[in-house]
Amino acid sequence: MTGRPPRRSVLCVPGGDEPKIRKALASGADQVVIDLEDAVPPADKDRARALLGAIAWDEIVAPLPSIAVRVNAPRSRWCHLDINAVVRLGVPADSIVLPKVESAGDLEFADRLLDGVEAGVDATDRIALEALIETADGLSRVEQIASATPRLSTLITGYADLAASLGRTAALEPALWIAVQDRLLAAARTNRLDAVDGPYLGVGVDDGFLAAVGHAARIGFDAKWAIHPRQLDAINQAFEPTGEQVQYARRVVDALAAAHDSGRGAVELDGQMIDEAIAVAARRTLLKSGVSL
Repeated sequence: MTGRPPRRSVLCVPGGDEPKIRKALASGADQVVIDLEDAVPPADKDRARALLGAIAWDEIVAPLPSIAVRVNAPRSRWCHLDINAVVRLGVPADSIVLPKVESAGDLEFADRLLDGVEAGVDATDRIALEALIETADGLSRVEQIASATPRLSTLITGYADLAASLGRTAALEPALWIAVQDRLLAAARTNRLDAVDGPYLGVGVDDGFLAAVGHAARIGFDAKWAIHPRQLDAINQAFEPTGEQVQYARRVVDALAAAHDSGRGAVELDGQMIDEAIAVAARRTLLKSGVSL
């Protein structure tokens, strides 16, 4: 992902549909997830997997967004085949999204499999793992999952399956999900991982969608999944710091650095005491905007 802007939006696209994959890559999403799991019926799994190797990736107009492949779940009969194909077929993927992660062992399995497949092709870059938390078992073990392997880069909320697992409505009223979101966010931050909010379960850009996007950005998520390209602009705008926020964050970091140089641990800025806790948030704002620290 070197040279790419920070991730804000993630567009999920069916893995068996090459025209949709090509459109998704040109959609303006920061990351495109090619879905071999829920978007591909069992009878079409082999064809969708083979398509990954049939696409002429080097002929697609650059620059490409970050690419991830959502493989089938651990313990399915397709998971190991999918992971092997992503590496051996030369897919320019930065990461693999592992669905229905329920324990650290699920990630350890994928990690070891990737070790072996990458060694077999003399891969120079290690593919990262992203864990979809979408069952009650996975949520109950999210802290152990978050520390399972150095390959893990991201935790993602999977609302539809998680709602079914918990026995609740899949409607995304923010109040229904605060406890789940806070637990996933805390596990991600403790382990220096990205936290990505799952998709709003609708293809429109209505009031409910905008409320869900704004809520996810305000409470600390780094990005959000979309299931239709029309949703990307609103997501990118919500997760992109404004010019005023970037300017203030720069002032905070600079003011605290000057205070530290003079032997002080805090400094007043615009009538507010600035210390390291405030600076942490300021640095995150600068990173989200792509500003070098």
